[in-house]
Amino acid sequence: MQKYLLGILSLLLVLSITSCKTTEKSPRSHKQDSVQKGVNSEGVNNSAFFIDASKQKLLGNYEDAGKLYQKCIDIDPADAASMYELAKIKLIQNLPEDALELSEKAAEIDPYNDYYLFFHASLLQSFERYNDAAKVYIKLVESNPFNLEYYNKLAISYLYAGKMDDAIKVYDDLEDKIGVTEEFSMKKQSIYLQEKKVNKAILEIEKLIEHYPNESKYYAVLAEICLANDMNEKAGWAYQKITEIDPDNPYIHISLADYYRKNGEEEKAFEELKLGFGNPNLDIDSKIQILLTYYTINEIYTDLKGQAFELAELLVETHPDDPKSHSMYGDFLFQDKQYEAARDAFRDVILMDSSKYLVWEQLLFTESELNDVDAMLEESLKTIELFPEQPVPYLFAGGAYYQKKNWDECIEILTRGMKFIVNNTPMEIQIFSYLGDAYNQLKDNEKSDEAYEEALKRDPENDYVLNNYAYYLSLRNENLEKAAKMAKKSTELRPNSPANQDTYGWVLYKMGYYEEAKVWIGKAIEKEDEASPVLLEHYGDVLWQLGDKEEAYKYWIKAKDKGTGSEFLEEKVEKKELIE
Repeated sequence: MQKYLLGILSLLLVLSITSCKTTEKSPRSHKQDSVQKGVNSEGVNNSAFFIDASKQKLLGNYEDAGKLYQKCIDIDPADAASMYELAKIKLIQNLPEDALELSEKAAEIDPYNDYYLFFHASLLQSFERYNDAAKVYIKLVESNPFNLEYYNKLAISYLYAGKMDDAIKVYDDLEDKIGVTEEFSMKKQSIYLQEKKVNKAILEIEKLIEHYPNESKYYAVLAEICLANDMNEKAGWAYQKITEIDPDNPYIHISLADYYRKNGEEEKAFEELKLGFGNPNLDIDSKIQILLTYYTINEIYTDLKGQAFELAELLVETHPDDPKSHSMYGDFLFQDKQYEAARDAFRDVILMDSSKYLVWEQLLFTESELNDVDAMLEESLKTIELFPEQPVPYLFAGGAYYQKKNWDECIEILTRGMKFIVNNTPMEIQIFSYLGDAYNQLKDNEKSDEAYEEALKRDPENDYVLNNYAYYLSLRNENLEKAAKMAKKSTELRPNSPANQDTYGWVLYKMGYYEEAKVWIGKAIEKEDEASPVLLEHYGDVLWQLGDKEEAYKYWIKAKDKGTGSEFLEEKVEKKELIE
């Protein structure tokens, strides 16, 4: 019965309107010639049953009411009123086929009762019997020549039956009776457009313009149709008429911008856009939708960057107290890597309205790009306070604690945040990776390894996790075979990463494969100026093991001059020998 649901719902609305009138005789209802209504051939009257049935229906006792109406029909098989009422109950009971059969009988018995006919026609529509429904609506229209609803229902039946011309004729007949109206002219032009009869659609709109020459919206409709069908000259005329009739129309400049753009007049198009953006009466959401066309997911279109920023700045100037304008401007600044300015814009949004989570999140991403660890920590903790079930701020807070070497706080907040992750495997991997690193710093090797294993369960080819896990195992001289496999895999996944090459070389070093270690750490150190102190120290250690002690000492010196290496670096330099 699911296919009838929409029709049934609309019919129930009809029932609520007509239920109080169903027992009244229509002004055109005919009198039966032989038998008094409600009385059978033996003179038995069913009025008492009908009254009881109606009471039960009002009380919502539809099953009892239905039985009583059926009793009325049993007494008088020509009782159309009882059939009609029983049909409505069948519909409520989700028995549409029964309702249709009863409604048809009621309409046949009393073919002049508008309620019966209308109900029956509506049921026919719900069964998608549009041609049959149209026949019933024709009767209703003929007897009610000024009832707009009946005309409309007839036209809709024709439309669903695919009889477009017949639907148009219904609206034309109605127009002859009541004159030109927006509702029916717009319906006709819509039908014409569906049939690709563009000129006829235009004639309908021009008819409206003729009757209502100062109504700007009709010119707008005309312009849109013409513009969509390469009638640019007429579209331009219509737009200009709007500027004359309604110069303060907030949307006309956007429409004109589209018109000029399609004509290849880009400069004029942008000038119209600026006028539109400078109009405070043009809603901000429409302006934002236009601005969104200026950038992809990753970046602003380079050739349109100047326009984009000019419009975004106009948006803020025109809507200075609306958080949306500052948020949009911040998004553009972020896309353009103007992170300081973007941060200011997002902070402005939060000062106006701190309830928008996505703005807080974007602010955190901006702080991350700026590497402002203190601000990222402070703002991520505020975000967690406001939105405790959002997992992303926990990740930022954990990252900030990690960079500040607050390992315990890092572990605590990441563990809390993990509870709120739903269907986001990449975020789980990030958190387990951070936990592995943090537990390693606390020398809790068991939990560190567990965290890395959990990350690799979710992504066995995460080169960052493979690299760190392998490196920390090598520092502990544990599971070196496993470490070597992971380190090698990380270099295969990201072959140009100096960090991955160094780790693989260092694991080989720990396993005593010094020549191979020199090759891999040598690859990592090719750009010596960019090499880290740890990498330089590692290379020195390898050279020492290979007997090139003088060159090894030079690399230890370079490492010391550049920054902090291992805990043994100072002693190596001082004693000029390998310390492990």
